[in-house]
This record gives sequence, C-alpha cells and structure tokens, in this order.
Amino acid sequence: MQKNWYAVYTKPQCEKKIASLFSKWKLENFCPQNCTKSRGSWKSKMVWEPLFKSYVFVYISEDQITRLKRAEGVVNFLYWLGKPAVINAREIEIIREFSNDYLDIKIQRMEVDIEDAIEIIDEPSYKMEGKFISIKSKTVRVKLPSLGYTLIAEIEKEKTLDRQNSLLDNISTQISHQHFNTA
Repeated sequence: MQKNWYAVYTKPQCEKKIASLFSKWKLENFCPQNCTKSRGSWKSKMVWEPLFKSYVFVYISEDQITRLKRAEGVVNFLYWLGKPAVINAREIEIIREFSNDYLDIKIQRMEVDIEDAIEIIDEPSYKMEGKFISIKSKTVRVKLPSLGYTLIAEIEKEKTLDRQNSLLDNISTQISHQHFNTA
C-alpha cells in the first residue's frame, strides 16, 4: 500500500515522546525543532522546542492510522475534508531544510490550499560575488500551502553564504525545475 506523510496531533508537550515511540516502532517520522532564545528575567539561553506545537509528521500507509491513533499521547490525526490530511512530501523536505538552516523560526497560519504551489514569498536580497552570496535583507518566508502555514526566519545581520549550500538557492532551483521543465 502507498505511503504518505500525515500530521499526528499529540497531547501538549508530547511531541518528542511520540516521535521517539514512532522511531522505536521503526516508522519514519519527523518532529521539526526550532531553536529560540528563552525569555529569562536576567539571562537568556537558547532552547530547542518543537516548531509545530503538538504535531509530529509520520510516513505511513493509510491502514496504519488506526493503530497509531491508539498510542499513548496521540490525540488524533490532522483531518482535511473528513479524511486524514496527506502532507506534501516536498513540504516536509522544505521544513527539514529550513529548520536546519535557520534559528528562531516563526510560523504564521494561512489558508490551506492543497492545489497551490510551494512558494518563497519573501527572500533576502542578495549580491552574488563568484560562488558567494551576500545577504542584505533580513527576512526569509516560505509558504507551505497544504499545511496552511508560512515559515518565517530572520537573518540577524548581513552575512556571506556559500551559494552551493544556500537553502533559497536549492528551493528556487527545485521549484523552477518542477514548474518549468516539461521532461
């Protein structure tokens, strides 16, 4: 049976526990982490927490859903039009890359549109010098239509990135290949 990515809704603060349980059951899963500054009274520190509160993504076939619903800590699956919502695999890949490349990511709700394309809404302006990119603006936004979220990351200050390792370059290239190649 065909496998797809699904979003599992968990009890509050059970995301890591559920992801660990799924890993123990040898199910491919993904619980994206976000590094943020804690809001302490006198000292701030970096804290890792789930990017999507109460969600873990799991790659399974539809017939495994009933079993996973019974797992301790699982509330339900995310549903769309009366069926468990299938999450676009490319969106999972982009979330994975985005959470690896940026810190202190914000998420913003938007309208779900499963027919819409993944899109970089705002991207940093940059100046290319050989194989390096010098980033000038401060915000990166990626629209994830099947999830109904936009990921937003701030770039602290102007910095130079190796063009070959740039998430934006990778996403832009892959999006243009998907939409403009006829082969």
